[in-house]
Amino acid sequence: MDISKYKHIIWDWNGTILNDLDMCVKIINELLEQHKMSTITTEYYKDVFTIPVENYYKAIGFDFDKKSFAVIGKEWMDEYERRKYDYAEIHPDAKEIINKIHQNGQSQSILSAYMQHTLEELVDHYNLSSYFDYLVGAGDIYAYGKVEQGKMLMQKLGLQKGESILIGDTIHDYEVAKEIGADCLLTAEGHQSYERLASTGCKVIHSLKELVNRN
Repeated sequence: MDISKYKHIIWDWNGTILNDLDMCVKIINELLEQHKMSTITTEYYKDVFTIPVENYYKAIGFDFDKKSFAVIGKEWMDEYERRKYDYAEIHPDAKEIINKIHQNGQSQSILSAYMQHTLEELVDHYNLSSYFDYLVGAGDIYAYGKVEQGKMLMQKLGLQKGESILIGDTIHDYEVAKEIGADCLLTAEGHQSYERLASTGCKVIHSLKELVNRN
């Protein structure tokens, strides 16, 4: 897919630029073991992970009558934050394509359900901050509000329909793109399977390498 025609590229962060899939599966399996529940494979994770994440926790067996989603979600996020610099890495082709877009004169932003302050820290950690006009994260750890944040970003950008594209790795990213008036491209090397992403009718690539090769 040729993304060079767009004035502005909006990136999702987790799973799209940051390869944190293995870490997320590792942490959820440790949490499942702590609660005496069956662990899951990466393939199963990609088949059931969804946003809002509360529904994903229910799908893998958590009973929120026993322990609330707020508590379970915080347990997972605390562990993620503790390990985020040890296990996660930028997808191998992400920086190359981001730099290529930059050299092409297109502007870029990140729209993420990740917490705002931690998003800024991580993007800076990977020396990517200079590539982005805006870093837009969430106000809490429970991954709500991406549509609202996206609409505010679009207002700041002042672009017309068809002038921007959102690159993400979940069906929710496709839903967000439709809501905010951006085109969408999904990559299957993140948190949901190719088959699930393709079921939306959105254009799906197997990895960001396809963008490197085409743009």
